[in-house]
Amino acid sequence: MSSTSKSYKRITTNSLFEMKQAGEKISMLTAYDYSMAKAVDAAAVDVILVGDSASNVMSGHETTLPITIDQMIYHADAVVRAVKRALVVVDLPFGTYQSDPKEALRSSIRIMKEAGAHAIKVEGGAEIKDSITRILNAGIPVMGHLGLTPQSIYKFGTYTVRAREEAEAAKLLEDAQLLEKLGCFALVLEKIPAELAAKVAKTVQIPVIGIGAGGDVDGQVLVLHDMLGLTTEFSPRFLRRYMNLYDQMTTAVQQYIQDVKTNEFPNKNEQY
Repeated sequence: MSSTSKSYKRITTNSLFEMKQAGEKISMLTAYDYSMAKAVDAAAVDVILVGDSASNVMSGHETTLPITIDQMIYHADAVVRAVKRALVVVDLPFGTYQSDPKEALRSSIRIMKEAGAHAIKVEGGAEIKDSITRILNAGIPVMGHLGLTPQSIYKFGTYTVRAREEAEAAKLLEDAQLLEKLGCFALVLEKIPAELAAKVAKTVQIPVIGIGAGGDVDGQVLVLHDMLGLTTEFSPRFLRRYMNLYDQMTTAVQQYIQDVKTNEFPNKNEQY
């Protein structure tokens, strides 16, 4: 397949479909605030996910479950105002879509209207098909998420690799095909065997974005704070740290403290 990149002034759901057809890999990162989103967008990432992982990296919670719809809208609103090129996808938080399709639609409408998001993301397959259908019928683009679904962590009881067993792998493939049939524009596969992820990507026509799902999918996503090295306690096999920003920031702050205490800052050129 071709690796030639098309120049996109603005990424849309159709842009991602075109990338898959052309064999161009899709880049996706999280962001949760204006300043970080502005930098990520300036680097020309294709998709920015305002993830419910904000519950972990921004608020310090152990899981993604505590974050609320109001908090997601707050983060998404800041991100959208920073972005000029990327497609902005926002997670529906736990409890806002799983059991009530009407609540799912209300939650999605709030995110689209109050934050200006371009699409929403939900975790699950057949069990949430009614909610997905209700959202799509309102004209709101939906990205799916299968495999390890962090909002179900207490059901799984572990963050281990999913779909190793034949039955679970078969259900995942069926769910991926269902999400495509329902009208989802893309799909995230998290922490599943690379061979299975490759099979899913070849089976469906919609783009498949992996995180811990190998390289034979249509794109990759990482949590920004993880790949920049701002978080240090989280080190799964799939994570590549492109910086060690935590140590660099700590060093810079220590230097600032020393300069203040020794009266090296501010100097004569830094005052009026």
